[in-house]
Parts: sequence; C-alpha cells; structure tokens
Amino acid sequence: MKTLGERIRELREQKDLSLREFAKKLDLSPAFLSDVELGRRFPSDDVLARIAKHLDQSVEELKAFDTRPPMEALKRLASSNPLMGVALRRVVDKKVSASDLIELLKKIKRRK
Repeated sequence: MKTLGERIRELREQKDLSLREFAKKLDLSPAFLSDVELGRRFPSDDVLARIAKHLDQSVEELKAFDTRPPMEALKRLASSNPLMGVALRRVVDKKVSASDLIELLKKIKRRK
C-alpha cells in the first residue's frame, strides 16, 4: 500500500507539476513538501485540504493513505474509557497481529 506522501507525489506527477511548482501553488516551501512526500513530515489538516484541492482529490481520499497510527485518538479513548485502555494493553501484551485483529473484527461484524 502506498503512503500518503507517495500518493501525493504520484498525483503531482500525473499533473506534470514539479515539486517546486506545486509547493509554490500551495504557498509551502519545497523542502517541506519534499519531506511530506518522503514521509518525514505530515501536513496539517489545513495543508492537506489545500493539497487535496490542487490534486482534485477529497481530503478523505488522501487520508486513506495515511498509515500513521491514530495515537492521539487512542490515547483519548484509553483515558476516557479505562476498560478500553485495558483492552488495548492486552492486544499489545499478547502481541496480537494486525491481520488477526482485523479478522476478529470482521467476524464480529458478520455476527451482527
């Protein structure tokens, strides 16, 4: 699966835009945009919206390529719901693989 940065680069190249041209259109530095494309930095929601607009994509389409774990959301969830924190800790402690967890969620969804 492509990363967010790889997808942005792919779409930029499809529009035949150089990194510098695209950065100028977005009012960003070429260095920042390069870091985004290389996965070293991640754009804010505002910058991602500008990127999406210039690439004729929705923000949601681009966010689908964001492979970062939603750490802040998980921290908030664990702190607001102690049982969720325990569940997440057990997943980590038991070294449950991502594919096993996804398969379990699919089974639960099919039962509903």
